[in-house]
Amino acid sequence: MPQTMPDGDELTEENGASIYERLRDDIIHGRVKANERLKVAELAARMGTSTNPVREALQQLRGEGFVVMMPNRGARVRPIDEEFVRDICEIEVLIEPALTRWFVGVATREDVDELERIQAEIEALNFSDELKHSNLDMQFHRLMYDRHYNRHAVDLWIRHRQILWAISRGFPTSLSRQSNVLEEHRELIGCIKEQDADGAANAIAKHVGGSGRHIIERMRLNKQRS
Repeated sequence: MPQTMPDGDELTEENGASIYERLRDDIIHGRVKANERLKVAELAARMGTSTNPVREALQQLRGEGFVVMMPNRGARVRPIDEEFVRDICEIEVLIEPALTRWFVGVATREDVDELERIQAEIEALNFSDELKHSNLDMQFHRLMYDRHYNRHAVDLWIRHRQILWAISRGFPTSLSRQSNVLEEHRELIGCIKEQDADGAANAIAKHVGGSGRHIIERMRLNKQRS
């Protein structure tokens, strides 16, 4: 998924992953544990960079809720648990309906045709490749959100989307959720065609809520099995 890449000595790996991305992935996948202290000097030495990019990455992770800063105790990892996902999804249930309602007012026939084209690709793929599905799904939603005037809201949605993808990519999508995703997309397209802004906002709220509940359920199942 698209993401702004930093410059200079923040880029330390062959694939161009930033310090922020590397730390975020380490936290999400448990390579650094919940409540573990994150020492700037140690992280800089491990990642082969100066301390400034590490400090900047920790501040960004703090802003996204991955890291907690304690007075005189430095940075610690926040547990990536059901509450973390719940908090993100509660924010998205507020943001995405507003973005969607605006889109209904400006959507053209060409926009609807493109949504239907992407949806046809999603249905043809039928979740056989989770990464391809995620990329198509991102295209679907970005078509609705990318022209919105509130770039802060759109950028926050993108960051949340990336975080939830990183958390959920280790969990398979259940058959029931697959069916619901396709149905919710069709309902959304139908509301946009009818220029039903309230209906579209309700449809996307249901879509976001269902995705959040699915991730939380998968996290709980994974915890029970471990």
